[in-house]
Amino acid sequence: MTREITLLDGGMGQEVVARSGDAPTPLWATQVMMDHPGLVRAVHADYFAAGATVATTNTYAIHHDRLAKAGIDGRFAALHAQALAEARAARDAHGSGRIAGSLGPLVASYRPETHPPHDAAVGRYAEIARLLAPGVDLLLCETVASLAHARAVLEGAAAAGRPVWLSVTVDDEDGSRLRSGERVADLRAVVRDGGAQAVLANCSAPEAMAAALEVFAGFGLPFGAYANGFTRITKEFLRDSPTVDTLTARPEMTPARYAEFVMGWVAAGATIVGGCCETGPAHIAEIARRLRAGGYRIV
Repeated sequence: MTREITLLDGGMGQEVVARSGDAPTPLWATQVMMDHPGLVRAVHADYFAAGATVATTNTYAIHHDRLAKAGIDGRFAALHAQALAEARAARDAHGSGRIAGSLGPLVASYRPETHPPHDAAVGRYAEIARLLAPGVDLLLCETVASLAHARAVLEGAAAAGRPVWLSVTVDDEDGSRLRSGERVADLRAVVRDGGAQAVLANCSAPEAMAAALEVFAGFGLPFGAYANGFTRITKEFLRDSPTVDTLTARPEMTPARYAEFVMGWVAAGATIVGGCCETGPAHIAEIARRLRAGGYRIV
């Protein structure tokens, strides 16, 4: 029987910043979406053309705290609507595919100590989930760095009535642990109680994913990974309001090299794969090529 693989898209933030040619700001891809309407749609279109079957909305960093710092919190709902519209336009032009609504970390990525108290976090995630739900096929909770983060985002997303996938970020040197230092294995009860329909790892080094996937294989859910191509998470990036230029790409992480990692994850049972930061359409195209050559069906 032919195995079916869901092929996610690749990174959005670095891709749109690079294409815009603008100097990076703490608002990253949100700033680009405001300054260059249609550019996000073009990136989505390129990922669909490369073979991706899911477009992830450019909503990862659209949070009240980030917008308030820039004095544009009043555009919160409008920015979510714009991101949905650009993803839908690309999908409709392509003629097929699903849309995943991205719920990124509150306050900051990779910094579990900044996560708000549970009830506050649940409310903020629920607000985003309700905005996204009418226009998406599923909600993708991304770059989840701790058990507390996982509990809150799953609870917040559950109220929207869409399938929910949970994606955690793991330690780059020990993929069996979350960025918080907690064990990935301890997610099992959180995922079960929170109603997630798939579990993934993202925005971590490709080398770390195998250990996480080995744990996920025992959860009884579809699982997978989409890694980043950074050289490392810098100290500068972990400060408040970082910009994209504090991160550098790994020159050896070519589409061919990245696809080797992905095919290893598929061999280990992963059925949902793609790319995160510093991967682009060429990476997704090479994964698609290898999946088809291996006899897999991309769905």
